[in-house]
Formats: sequence, structure tokens, C-alpha cells
Amino acid sequence: MSLAQLKDVRLSLGGAPLFEGVDMALLKGERATLVGDNGAGKSTLMRILARRLEPDSGTLAFASGVSLAYVAQEPDLAGFATLRDYAQAPFADAAPTPFHRAEALLEAYGLDPERSPQGLSGGEARRAALARAFAAETDILLLDEPTNHLDIPAIEDLEARLRAFSGASLIVSHDRRFLERVSTVCYWLRNGRVQKLDRGFAAFDDWAAGIEAAEAKSLARLETHLAAEEHWLQRGVTARRSRNEGRRRKLEAMRDQRRKQKNLLTKSSADLAAEKGADSGRLVIEARGISKSYGGRAVVANLSLKIMRGDRVGIVGPNGAGKTTLIDMLLGKREPDSGAVRIGANLEIAYVDQQRSLLKPDETIWETLCPLGGDQVMVRGKPRHVAAYAKSFLFPPTQLRQPTKALSGGEKNRLALAVALAQPANLLVLDEPTNDLDMDALDGLEETLAAYDGTVLIVSHDRAFLDGVTTQVLGALGDGRWAETPGGYADFEREHGGYAPKARPVERVSKDADEAARAPKQSRKLSYKDERRLAEIEARMPVLEKEIAALEARLADAGLFARDPAAFNAAIAALDKARAEKDAAETEWLEIEEKRAALGA
Repeated sequence: MSLAQLKDVRLSLGGAPLFEGVDMALLKGERATLVGDNGAGKSTLMRILARRLEPDSGTLAFASGVSLAYVAQEPDLAGFATLRDYAQAPFADAAPTPFHRAEALLEAYGLDPERSPQGLSGGEARRAALARAFAAETDILLLDEPTNHLDIPAIEDLEARLRAFSGASLIVSHDRRFLERVSTVCYWLRNGRVQKLDRGFAAFDDWAAGIEAAEAKSLARLETHLAAEEHWLQRGVTARRSRNEGRRRKLEAMRDQRRKQKNLLTKSSADLAAEKGADSGRLVIEARGISKSYGGRAVVANLSLKIMRGDRVGIVGPNGAGKTTLIDMLLGKREPDSGAVRIGANLEIAYVDQQRSLLKPDETIWETLCPLGGDQVMVRGKPRHVAAYAKSFLFPPTQLRQPTKALSGGEKNRLALAVALAQPANLLVLDEPTNDLDMDALDGLEETLAAYDGTVLIVSHDRAFLDGVTTQVLGALGDGRWAETPGGYADFEREHGGYAPKARPVERVSKDADEAARAPKQSRKLSYKDERRLAEIEARMPVLEKEIAALEARLADAGLFARDPAAFNAAIAALDKARAEKDAAETEWLEIEEKRAALGA
């Protein structure tokens, strides 16, 4: 059953059509992905489907009574007093979402319904937008980059929700593994046209390669024919005779077709290249029995690790697991409570953090790449003109005088990578390098890192990216335990079952604390609310541990089930509940302690 349909849709943005002749249908039960190059118009087409933008021509039709939810790439929560108000707000002409459903979904995503939308992090805003979309229980879901800023447990939770969704969904995402797990059909937006594959994203690359190979053969045949026509023309046959005008027109048409086909086969892709510094020693970093705790709770417990020259180490774990703390210890920026870290000789580090703090908002792209002035960027010890180097990261010359504060999230990420990869470093540290990158830029980054002969530490939630570049994965297992597995994330998941999603604690924020967070004055210590909550957790933890131990001892009785099945099942349920509460409390405790550490720094 078709719930929504585009027919012969065309849109121009101040010049040549962005797309034309677009036909699409969203069918009940289908999970479609919209794939295309950066700038092809995927988000624009989704906005047309969401009725946020009118096409120049063509029709958009919906089945009778169909409702729709749209999650934009950058969710806008302005104008709402609380997250509950936002989650209850209706999409388009639909009725408001019931109070209890909005609140339940917000709490499922770990958000306090009473919290103000102001001051949310990117991940919190994304979770709030997804909570609103799923709470609305619409017939159609339109999701633009829904995995941005989500950790792997949250992405896996989103996968499960989408697979359980009975309506139609259309998804734009750069996360290959996510698309492979949820999509059932693919739409390819390319050179202003849309083609459909009636299979999931796992089959997309082979299908697209087949289309491009057929087009390449067609171009080769055209060029052979064109060469023969050129030979005829060069023999001096006059074009003034009427009998030759048709042949000349045919030649010009063939030339035009050739230009179009060449453009079709030519893609803009990021030509990323990493500058490698002097060789480090064979041993880059060695950690011997390092541990780190906050308030008696372990973030890292007795970890021993060797990172050798050429290793590409992926570091994974849920938000709040202590990934940043671990990297700081490995780089010598933070001392462990016990154990020791030895750093190899001649180590030169280039660090791209998640906030892209190496970019200055008021500097232009040119000034960022050439901080000492001039028009040359030193890459691999050789000067390159700034325009040529910027072009390899998909920045045209006309954009070089644009300030970095005006760039999109993906553009800022590409620029930060351009700066880092030009540095003469032999250790690259990349924190969430895939955020906001499209698939072509991701492919370019994968190829660069795969060929890079230095050492790389990568924090990422992109499972397909980790599988494509890492030689080993270091993953958090909980309670300060970390495990190292050779290979990519799939190998880590096979060996350790990934890291299971924990119950996300509701982030309660009182009005007083919320106002204080927005005040210009920078607090240097924990709020009263956080201190009180920390004390509550520390008092509750021993009680939970005793309760869990007692339940485990009771269930160890082999005859309990035979004697009293109801008591056995009740004990199992109580144990699961206690463990979930303990996990949630530990996560919340760790987040507060990391906040304390950040304030202290």
C-alpha cells in the first residue's frame, strides 16, 4: 500500500535543476534509504516529502488520513518551555501526542520531560527528536541522519524500533552498518534523477557498480562513434550544403551526450592524504596495569596494552564509559591511579577532538590552512597551493574566504581533518571523525587511514568504518574492564557480544540548575543537585550489591525451580531489575564524576 508518492517532481535552486523527473513511493512496511553524493539534494527531497518545501513542478500525494513525522538533520527545539511540550507537539496537521506517551518515550531516551530544551548537547537534541517522532505513532517516518551523535547502544535501539515500525520510513544516513541492518529498499539520487533498488543497502554497492560499468561501456561505444565522425569532419566536407547539416547537428548532439555521460561517471570525492612525520619507535604506547577511579568507581581497571607502530586502534564504548579518560592516560595527559604508561620515542601527535577545537570561528578556510600567511600548505614536506589542497577536501576556491563559523557540521569536520592530516605527525588521534561526513568522504578517509603507515587511535560509533580501518578494537565491557580484540568491530562483537545497552538514566535537571547552566558565569564545582545525587547513588549502591548477591545465592539453589516455579521466576525478575538499576546508577555516577573532573581541569 502506497502511503506517499512523488510524481515527476522538479526543483531548481537559482540555476540548473537540483533534480527533475523524480518518481518515488513510500510503501507501508518498507524501510527505504535515500542515497546520494554530498549536495545531491537528499535533505531537500526529504523536506519536500515532509511538506516543508514546495517543488517547482510535479505532485506529492498522500493516502487518506496518513500522518507523518520528520526528524531533520539539525532538530529545532526552539519555542518550547520543556521537553515534554516539544515531544507532545503535533507534526503538520496531526493531533498532539498524548501526555503519557510523550513522557514515556522521553524517559526511554534518558531525558527529563521537565527539562528546558535550551542548552542540550547534540546527542540530547537528537534523542529528544527521535522520542517525539516515535511517540507520535505516525504512519510515515522521515529521518535525516538519525544516528548522528548517538553511541552504538542507542543506534542499536533505533534499529530495533525501526524494524518494529509497521508504517513506511525513509532514511538518509552515512552509517553503512545501520543502513544494512534496517533498509529494505534503496533510492539512489544521482545527477538529478532517482533510481530504485528493491533490496536493502547491503546490495547497493554491487548494484551501483553494475550501473556505472554499463554507463562506462556506453560511453566507450559513443567515443568510438564520435572519433569516426570527427575523422569525417576533418576531411573538409563542407557544412554549408544542406545535406550535411543534419550530420553536423548529429555530431553536436553526440558531443553533448558525451559531456553528460562523462559528468555522470565523474564523482567529487575527498582526496584525503595524511602527512606522516618522522618514524616513531616500534613501540608507540605501552600501558602496564593502569587503573583509574572516581569516588571509588572504576573507569579503567588493571588494563595492560601495547600499541605498536602502524596499529590502527578503534576505541569503543557507550557514552560515559571513560573513552576520553583512557585516551588522556595513554597520551600522558592524565596520570593513572596505579600502573604506568610508557610513551615511545619520537612521537608526534595530531589530535582532532569531537568539538573540532583546532578551528577558530572567525578565521576563514584559507587562514585556517595557512596560519602563518601566504598561499602554501606544507604537505609531506612539500608546499601545495591552498586552493589545490582545499579542493582535495571538497572545498571549491570560491569558499576559501568563508569563515569557519558559517560551515556546516560536515564541512567543519572535513576542514579539521585537512588541518590534522597536513601536520607531520606519526600518531593520529581522531575523536568521532565520521560525524556529518557523507559516504564519499567516508570512503576517502577509510582509504587514507588504511594506507597511512603511522599509528592511529580512533574513537567512533560507526561500526562499518571501524571494520574498514582498524587493526584492533579496544572496547569497554563495564566496571572498568576493557577488552582488546584483533580486527574490527564485528570481531569485537563476535567475541564479546558488543557492549550491551544499559538502561539510560533519566537526566533530571531542576529549573534552578537549568538556569545556572545557561548563566554566563562558569561554575568550577558540581552543583548542589549533582552532589546530592552522587551521595544518593553511593548510599544506594551497597544496598543493591547486597540485594543482587542475595538473589544470586537464592537462584544458585538447584532445586528452587522444582519446588516453587513462581518464586524462581520472581527471583529472576527481581535480579534483572536490580542489575539494571545498578548499571544505570553506575553510568549516572560516572557521568557526574567526569563532570567533576572536567570542572577541576
